[in-house]
Amino acid sequence: MSFNLFRSQKIFERFYEANPSPQTELIYNSAFELLVAVILSAQATDKIVNRVTEILFKTANTPHQIRALGEMGLRQYIQSINLYKTKAKYIIQTAALLIEKYNAQVPCERVQLESLPGVGRKTANVILNVVFNQAVIAVDTHIFRVCNRTGLAPGRTPHIVEAFLLKIVPAQYQQRAHHWLLLHGRYICKARQPSCTTCLIHDLCDLYLNQPK
Repeated sequence: MSFNLFRSQKIFERFYEANPSPQTELIYNSAFELLVAVILSAQATDKIVNRVTEILFKTANTPHQIRALGEMGLRQYIQSINLYKTKAKYIIQTAALLIEKYNAQVPCERVQLESLPGVGRKTANVILNVVFNQAVIAVDTHIFRVCNRTGLAPGRTPHIVEAFLLKIVPAQYQQRAHHWLLLHGRYICKARQPSCTTCLIHDLCDLYLNQPK
């Protein structure tokens, strides 16, 4: 067994023991609500998105209701979020497309999801994983950092990291791998000050292994 496969097995065993059922921190009650939340979450924290969607979804939480708000109406709810004008445009266009092509339902196929305005590979992977329970891994900035810093799945681009992860993450852990890695990057393996002393995988990490002893 290669070191990467050995390390991956041990890392995800520990993640599982510490948190058997990791969940997204975005708050949602339907596939469409999650889709809107994920589009809004680009360059924004989940806390801010949840604060915004708590108010928005009380007024509009279906494709028909969102489309009825219109772009300017939607902006009023999401203006505290980065890039809110662009995101409002994408969400209104996506709501309209879901109504016109998919009977107001969020599709379960990657190609269909990525055809929606504002939905790239990462967003599609989140929907496929969380809503449709597919064993895909959405590589965001946290996961990209963790995989490169630890040496678990190094790569120059998120797509390369994703492909690497799918090769080395044991099958029984792939469906939840996205959540474990994201939460680890968000709370432990932080960008500026990683909490190595409280890290449960520090002895399997390149950053720790390469430190002078």
